[in-house]
Parts: sequence; C-alpha cells; structure tokens
Amino acid sequence: MGCMSRAWKPFVLAVRLRKRDWMCRLAGSLVRRYSTKTAPHIPGMEYQDAICTLNTLQTNANALEQVRRERSNPELQLQAMKGFLERAGVTVKQLDHLNIIHVTGTKGKGSTCAFTEKILRGYGFRTGFYSSPHLVQVRERIRINGQPIGKDLFTKYFWQIYGRLDETKEAHDGTMPAYFRFLTILAFHVFLQEKVDVAVIEVGIGGAYDCTNIIRRPWVCGISSLGIDHTQILGDTIEKIAWQKGGIFKLGVPAFTVKQPEEAMDVLRERAKEINCRLQVCPDFEAYQAKCGSINLGLAGQHQRSNASLALQLSHTWLQKRCLPDEKYLATNDESSIMPEADLFTPSPIMKKGLADTEWPGRTQMIKHGEVTYFLDGAHTVRSMQACVNWFREVAAQHERNTSGPVARILLFNATGERDCAAMLKILVPCHFDFAVFCPNITETVTSCNADQQNFNVSVEHMLTRCLDNERSWRLHNSPGNTNSTPLLIDNLSLVPEEKMDSLVFPCILSALQWITQGRDPVLTDPSKKVMALKPSVVAKAALLSNVAQINILITGSLHLVGGALKHLAPESSK
Repeated sequence: MGCMSRAWKPFVLAVRLRKRDWMCRLAGSLVRRYSTKTAPHIPGMEYQDAICTLNTLQTNANALEQVRRERSNPELQLQAMKGFLERAGVTVKQLDHLNIIHVTGTKGKGSTCAFTEKILRGYGFRTGFYSSPHLVQVRERIRINGQPIGKDLFTKYFWQIYGRLDETKEAHDGTMPAYFRFLTILAFHVFLQEKVDVAVIEVGIGGAYDCTNIIRRPWVCGISSLGIDHTQILGDTIEKIAWQKGGIFKLGVPAFTVKQPEEAMDVLRERAKEINCRLQVCPDFEAYQAKCGSINLGLAGQHQRSNASLALQLSHTWLQKRCLPDEKYLATNDESSIMPEADLFTPSPIMKKGLADTEWPGRTQMIKHGEVTYFLDGAHTVRSMQACVNWFREVAAQHERNTSGPVARILLFNATGERDCAAMLKILVPCHFDFAVFCPNITETVTSCNADQQNFNVSVEHMLTRCLDNERSWRLHNSPGNTNSTPLLIDNLSLVPEEKMDSLVFPCILSALQWITQGRDPVLTDPSKKVMALKPSVVAKAALLSNVAQINILITGSLHLVGGALKHLAPESSK
C-alpha cells in the first residue's frame, strides 16, 4: 500500500526481519527438543515471517500481570488501545461502520458468535468474525464469510498494520501493542478493508476494560452464561465478574443475556440501568421449538441451547436494525426487579438452517478415524467441564452401544493458567476412564511445526510440572491415599521408580496420541511423525488398548491442547 512504500525502505525491512528471525530461532533453541522450533526462513514479507514477528508481541502472561497491576486505574488500558488504533491508521469512528455485534460471557460466547455469524451469512450478508484463541493457525481468529482469512491476505494486512505501529513507536516510548491487542487492531483493519456488512466480535477477557470495548456503537450486545474464571483480573465473585461483563453495554444499544444466577442478574440489571440500555433475557430455547417445531443445532450438547437462543435474539435484532434503522432501544423506566424477557418470535427457515449448519471446531467435536473416535472439547472452567462431561457420557454411550466388542475410554487432559484443575478432574471421574493421560500443550518434541502454536510465556519445566500435579490430583480422586509420583514415560526422563498405574504423563501431544491409539489411526502412523522411544514397560501397559474393538478418547481441559491435537488429527487445518 502507499503508506507501506513510504514507511519501509527495503534494506531497513530486511535488517529488521533478520533480527526477528534470529529472535524466533533463539527462542526456539531455549526449549530445545521439548518444544516446537520455528524453521529457518528467508527474511521477507511472507506468512511465516509475519507469524514470527507477531510472536515477538506474545506477552500474554506479562500482559495479564500488567492488567493486575493497573486494576486501580484500568481505564488506561482502553486509552492505550485507542492510541495504538490511531497509530495503526484506524479511527474509533470508523469502527461505527462495521455494524458490530459484541458478545461476552464466561462460557459459550464463541459458540454464540458462531451461531450468529452463520445465521447472518445465510441471509447473504458478508460477515466478519473475530474470536480467540485460535486452535491451529492464528488466521482462524479473523474470518470472512466463516472462513479464516488466507495466508496472503493475512500477510498483506499484517505488514500494513505492523509497519505503521513500528514506524511510530519511537515517538511513543518504544511501545508496541501486546499480542491480543495487535490482533484486535488487525481484525478491525481487515474488516474495514474487506468491507464486511457485519462484524461479530467476541470479547477476549471480561468486557469493561477488554481491548475490544474500544467499540463505541455496536448494533447489539450479548452476554452468554457467566461463571468464575480469570479471577485475578475480573474478581473472585460472580457479582464482580458480572460487573465487568456488563461493561460492554452502550447507551441506547439493545442488549440480551441468557438466564444467569440471581446475583449476576441483579448486577447486569443495574449496569444496564446506569448506562441506559435496554437489557432483556432470552427465552428458553424450547419456547422457539413450541412455535416452529424441532430445531436442530450443529453444535452438540444441551448447553448449546441457551447459546442458540441468544444467537437468535442477536441476529433478529441486527436484521431489524438493518431494515428499520430508526428503531430506538433506550432503557425503559420500569423499576421492577424482574428482568424483561425478550420477545419470542418464530425463527425463519434461514435461521433454523443457520443453527443446524453451524460448525465450531474444538467444541463438542467428534472425529472418527476407523476404530478410534476422538471427542474434543476445550472446556476449561468447572461449569464448562460439567457440560463437557454431560455431552461425552451421552454420545460415548451411544457409540459404545453400537460397537460389538470391548471399548476403552481414555482421557487426554491438560489445563493451564489459574484453572482449578483438581475440581475439573473430579468432575471427570464418573466417566470411568481406563487410562488418564496427561501432557503439556506441546504438539511434538522432535520435529518442528509452524510458529502459530508457539508459546514463549510458559517454560517447558513449568508445563511438565503442571502435568505431574494434574496426574497426582487424578490419583487422589481415584485412589485416595495414593500420592506417589508418576514418572515421565520416556527412557531418559524417568523421575521416580516405576509402579503400577492407570495414569501416565507424556512430554508432548503426539507421543500421547500415538501411545493411546497403538497404530490404529493411520493419520498418526506417518513415518515423519516420530517421537522419542518409550520404556518397554510402558509399551507393555498398552496391551489393553491393543485388544479392544474401539478406543474412545476425550481430549479436554484446554483449547490449546485441543488445537495441538487437531494439528495431528486434521492435517488440512495446518495448510
């Protein structure tokens, strides 16, 4: 673009890219064979160069710590975001033209956005959809008409935005936006340049001070199910979290929420009243079916019903505004403590088809490869894990009834951050797994993968220690009193004497999957997918898996774990 040609001299760009390439390779060498190094590349404006450069902004853990330090004055975060946006050549006023649907929540906000986007796409509108995190490639976060933007498009727009920010950083104390802030700015830029009719924007964390809340005039806002998560940032009670989520409400902008705990509902109602927007509660999903008959959902699980109801209200309201632009949605003067319920309408055939055709990878997803069935769900809170267990027990039982011969159930688990792993694992106990397998969110230990799944914020040692802690928690839940440590199952990594166990810890996702599937999944038997040798005793423990007719594997606890698994199970997702 014109701005880029003026701002970037070819020699300067080449020098900067060589420096960043060296930084990427240095970061990869620090984790040695336990992580996924970035393959060397020739400096230039290529996709992997863009991802490598993006990863230099990958300070999520540091950003979270900064948020904690600035909690006394969090408004500064939005001020900083506005400054970064303007430095990138995008104004807040321009965002008004994206006709935004803004969605927050603790559980289900991504699924709600996916339902909403699919419905509006069905009406022929050109849609933009910004979500997080990504599973396999960062491009998944920015979608046009339901598809991740292409590598060429991502690269083109990445360098436009990065160039503008980089050339102005010296005048701003050398500051650059952190990873998520940058991607948010990039998404806004892409949607403006690609002239979408509607942008569906999923909040990152919280709402009030999330960088997506730079939006001034969304067309409609939504809040999915609330629960306890990110407590160090949002607060440790449902009331504090509800206050943060209600921060996306805007003057005169209609807002909808699914049914919430009473304490959360009271806070949301007060927030709506303060801001002067009309907040309504979505009807039960069954009420729509009473009007128009059965409605199928493309996303499995009972918990998706409330997400679908919210999506119906969001899309219906957006369509009304598109057709009736003068409609006003100021708050009413009703002082009642009862939240008004949204109008129940008859979903159109397009809406019903949109709900039925929605796909959202990594959430209640099933992949069947011959005698092995994978059940993938990125549940990472106590409430979402309960929903995951309800889904898995129902669908796995159906599969097992249709299988002639014994079936093995395997859990593949990891969780990160401040999650209550012990509580989530306790919820998983009733699934009666034959083995519980734990591994860090490292895709493979020997070969390298693309830079999209690199994480420089957590050390390998910390990740492995967390896995061992999770394995001990599992033992406590299943065999009270047995707190002996479990060895890592690689010859040269044994930490403690071996003992009989039904839980194992592996150093990467690929080694865990290959041990579980025992050569039954051809996707995982590619000669190029090599892992370090296992102990003979560990190989022998797989006898049970070799003698069953079917292996059912639940992969859960982290969307990053699910994404790493999908890289191997669905290789096309990496292309």
